[in-house]
Amino acid sequence: QVQLVESGGGLVQVGGSLRLSCVASGSNFNINTMKWYRQGPGKEREWVAGISSGGSPNYFDSVKGRFTISRDNAKNTVYLQMNSLKPEDTAVYYCRCTVVVGTLWYDLWGQGTQVTVSS
Repeated sequence: QVQLVESGGGLVQVGGSLRLSCVASGSNFNINTMKWYRQGPGKEREWVAGISSGGSPNYFDSVKGRFTISRDNAKNTVYLQMNSLKPEDTAVYYCRCTVVVGTLWYDLWGQGTQVTVSS
């Protein structure tokens, strides 16, 4: 069984930075795509950034130039470096990974980590 665990959230002031991590644990698996989503108060969950198995990143327009997604395949970890944070970035952030176990593909979510940007 593969699980995803996020960490790194917290309270930060406007203009500050945070680095989120999401670690996949288990055995005998490979990770294909890795993505970050977020859900702000009273809002629907939205995609923030993604990174392919080859390391190609892509971003939601509102975070381009401020957020950077990266991955460390040796550590089964995806990161989200968030700079120049704004109040509208306040949300619970979730990682989502496509995990391959043998010939089976799974779509897994982490439990989320809270990010609060105060003005």
